Amino acid sequence: MNSAILSVRGVWKSFDEHPVLRGIDLEVGAHQAVVLIGASGSGKSTLLRCMNGLESVDAGTIILDGDVDVTGFDTDLDVVRRRIGIVFQSYNLFPHMTVLDNIALAPRKVLRRGRAECDDQARGLLARFGLEAKAGEYPDRLSGGQAQRVAIIRALAMEPEIMLFDEITSALDPLLVGEVLDAVRELKSGGLTIVMATHEMTFARDVADQVCFLQGGVVLEQGSPAQIFESPGEPETQQFLSRLPH
Repeated sequence: MNSAILSVRGVWKSFDEHPVLRGIDLEVGAHQAVVLIGASGSGKSTLLRCMNGLESVDAGTIILDGDVDVTGFDTDLDVVRRRIGIVFQSYNLFPHMTVLDNIALAPRKVLRRGRAECDDQARGLLARFGLEAKAGEYPDRLSGGQAQRVAIIRALAMEPEIMLFDEITSALDPLLVGEVLDAVRELKSGGLTIVMATHEMTFARDVADQVCFLQGGVVLEQGSPAQIFESPGEPETQQFLSRLPH
């Protein structure tokens, strides 16, 4: 059994008195891929944002690696975010900077590394994901799939221990989804710990170690992909999955 690198314990979060997360408990094992599924509005994105401190919580704790309380009042969230990267469905690349500079910026500014070292690292990551020819391009010259892969690479340049992916394919043309999911598969095969919210059920079945079905701000059911997709125990899970295209 993998030790938990991220523990979510009794987390509540409300917006304008509307509860979005209602007592979430979740353990993420080191080197595991945990996939969050559920309808829009079920709390997946909010949970991910709480995991690296982009959103505060109203109650509960999120513990990183057994000793860092992400939800602590005096926790240095910049340190947390170096260890827990996040990628959203919108790429958020700087349009006035080349692909190479987009990737190398944070290691230079945050980690205080030299330009040459950061540029070499960026080129290595671009080559790893088949984008070395795009180093000098600007974001508006990239396809959606290429831009999303660059966003992933930019997060990886900070050498995080955990990567969070929030519906990273939902804004893409269906023809481009595969190349982005292949990048996530490559990260999983390399042993990176991943928590991912997605509507790509085939991908979840193939890659996840654990699948969590969220509804109404709670983890209603969780288990292996075989358990969740082949024999879900909760009627709500069965109903959700029955509405999806096979």
